[in-house]
Amino acid sequence: MRARRLTGSLAGLIVLSLTAAGCGLSGDSGDGEATAGGCKVDKGNVGSGKLTGDVKGKITFQTTNLKKDFGTFFNGVIKAFEKEHPGTSVKWVDDPGDAKFTERNVADAQACTLPDVINLNKVTATALTKSGYLLNLDEKDPEASKPFVKAFWDSSALKDASGSDIHTVLPWYTGGINLTYNTDLLEKSGIDPEKPPTTIFELFEDYEKIAKSAKGKYYATMANPIWRIPADWQQMDIKVYAADGKSFTFADDPRTTEWVAWMKRLYQGGAMPKDSLSSSDDPSTPYGNGQVAYGSTNPSFVRFVKQNSPSVYDKTGVGQYPFDKLGHTSGAPQYIATAATSKNAPTALAFAKFLTNAENQLAWCKDPNVVIFPTTTESLDDPFFTAVTGNDPFSEARKVVAEQLKTATADEVVLSPAQQNAIVSQVQLAMQGKKSPEQAVKDAQDKANELLTQGS
Repeated sequence: MRARRLTGSLAGLIVLSLTAAGCGLSGDSGDGEATAGGCKVDKGNVGSGKLTGDVKGKITFQTTNLKKDFGTFFNGVIKAFEKEHPGTSVKWVDDPGDAKFTERNVADAQACTLPDVINLNKVTATALTKSGYLLNLDEKDPEASKPFVKAFWDSSALKDASGSDIHTVLPWYTGGINLTYNTDLLEKSGIDPEKPPTTIFELFEDYEKIAKSAKGKYYATMANPIWRIPADWQQMDIKVYAADGKSFTFADDPRTTEWVAWMKRLYQGGAMPKDSLSSSDDPSTPYGNGQVAYGSTNPSFVRFVKQNSPSVYDKTGVGQYPFDKLGHTSGAPQYIATAATSKNAPTALAFAKFLTNAENQLAWCKDPNVVIFPTTTESLDDPFFTAVTGNDPFSEARKVVAEQLKTATADEVVLSPAQQNAIVSQVQLAMQGKKSPEQAVKDAQDKANELLTQGS
């Protein structure tokens, strides 16, 4: 599966509903209380001034679908924190992370029952930040940025109710992207595996070479553009939204039409299986069977190939995914936030920082059951990433991703499911020759803007 830099979102609808409910921040009510998102909180949780108070008492910590596989690790972190801070108690709960994740957590926030420390994706964090439910770290802990890669911290700012950028989340673990390819199939097509393309269109040129060489015996990649929109456009530095976020602008860039024209040319020229245009299948299985030259861009995919297709693994190469016009990669880490509604905010913030510190991030990345990368500078500088030995594909993937994360950002372009589907469907029509690329791009932007206006 492609390391997706987009997330299905209910954020627009949710933010509108929260705003309509009168949520936000207010100051001291005169009795030592204030409000955050419509909930009564200690006045120290909101407004200006550093958060103060003893680190003690009970808090609740919520992760997203991690308890089954990583119980030993997180229980160890919790015990270490409780030992370091006598008198504290951390209750760990785990959300399943399904399609109702954002709705469920927004409902908890509105009911003033949001967990004290919570693992969030960007969509949910955006909604909760706009409505004042998360602790403003710029005010409450001005030095919170220190452990993190600067680019990740800078791009993790979210909009508050006034439209100002504030930090309410700590960047946590992240993935990355790289090219994974069958060196034999590339060489048969006259492509040098040691010289990966540096732009998206150069990658498309390689796809075309593969199609001409393979003549239907194998393919370059899968056809469904859902894995590439808006990720490719973002890497090309195509402005998907207007600066104010109130309209789509991708059709204004002629490279978008050129991108669609390339996708049509590749699909009709045999670079992609015809039956994969509307399939949700990623390249994992066909790559493992030697049916496509390029596999998933997710680094963990390399481990999948090693475990399931040893013969293909021996022919697998790993390279840098094209930076293109962006000049760096853009990813979407998971985040850790402290609820502004916490009744024990000093303890909650202390635990959030403990969980995301360099030592604990590195320790989790070393777990053999997971393929993730840290967001702290010290962790990425550890020999585990910088002194990887060997030239096997998995080692190469780790080196490639660790290096790119030092300059990566979390500038995630978020499309709602309806918006993404509307855009993808128009591109699919162009790929089938049922519309010109120019008309498909225009219609895609019109339909996406209509949905944006509706809050869908």
